[in-house]
Amino acid sequence: MALDAETFDALIDHVRRFVAERLRPLESAVEAADAIPADVIDEMKAMGLFGLSIAEDYGGLGLTMLEEAKVAIELGRTTPAFRSAFGTNVGIGSQGLVMAGTPEQKAAWLPRIASGEIVTSFALTEPDVGSDSGAVKARAVRDGDVYRLSGTKRYITNADKADLFTVMARTSDEPGARGVSAFLVPRDLPGVSVGEPEKKMGQKGAKVADVNFDDVAVPSANRLGAEGEGFKIAMRVLDRGRLHISAVCVGVAERLIADCVAYTTERKQFGKPIAEHQLIQGMIADSKTEALVARAMVLETAAAKDAGKDVVMESAAAKYFASEMVGRVADRAVQIFGGAGYIEDYGIERLYRDVRLFRIYEGTSQIQQIIIARETIRRGG
Repeated sequence: MALDAETFDALIDHVRRFVAERLRPLESAVEAADAIPADVIDEMKAMGLFGLSIAEDYGGLGLTMLEEAKVAIELGRTTPAFRSAFGTNVGIGSQGLVMAGTPEQKAAWLPRIASGEIVTSFALTEPDVGSDSGAVKARAVRDGDVYRLSGTKRYITNADKADLFTVMARTSDEPGARGVSAFLVPRDLPGVSVGEPEKKMGQKGAKVADVNFDDVAVPSANRLGAEGEGFKIAMRVLDRGRLHISAVCVGVAERLIADCVAYTTERKQFGKPIAEHQLIQGMIADSKTEALVARAMVLETAAAKDAGKDVVMESAAAKYFASEMVGRVADRAVQIFGGAGYIEDYGIERLYRDVRLFRIYEGTSQIQQIIIARETIRRGG
């Protein structure tokens, strides 16, 4: 259920001020330390950011997809690592439970996820399984009242601090996606271990790491849905996640465009602000136009999802366009800033590195193209 207009406007205003006054001044420090300050995390919890997409009955804000997208756009105006701190709780780390959990599972976990007491992660990717997500090799073998889970998951966001993993594992010899099931796996179960966080190109402060499962006894009550439904659950989760990431991309692009406008109206060359040079104006115009298109795609698709429509293709298209778009906007921003864009002090080179990941996770651009083409053909055009 959507919030009333006044309440939602107040939430957006609060998030906007939090980003501008609290988060943006910390960007360089987060980059240098590769960590988000604990007091900032506490403030995010107090604001309800860990429970944006979780129903009010379980302590969340219960935002619609459209409302969540608008909040995500505002959060995109700062280093993406800040949003990532609670992003898995809002998206891929909780939505399998929201969509397919039993009443008992929801009551046990969702209130603590919404409050931020528990951090969640989504464990699908493996060392040699990425885009072909139906080919997971981690296995969960039924043994009485438990499943014996073994395997390794790779590049798992927030694994370093996660308390609960949604794990995709093979439960039968059925080929491909039909043999995959989903499980809720607490970090403190014997046999669960997390590797050292990877060193990454960008998004410092947001950690990814391997998660290893060594004959972990997972209670059968922790299975999400029926056996063999894991892939279906994962795809539903990713549909929503792709829209969220698309909205973040819009926010980053709008931040970069605003930074470019501020810089070009002050920086002078050939006796006038560079904003008055047509070739600079061309880059700004291209960036603004593409950002507007992405914003419209995201908000329209989010509204359609809230209306119960099939948005598999539209979500993929939004994610494909928005993630590619923000990469082009970041590249133009470096060009517009010139040498300053390549220097750490201005933050443009940091965002240039940060946005590169958007074209990879939650489905690469190439996977989005496949989905878009498949759905277009299925719909007849």
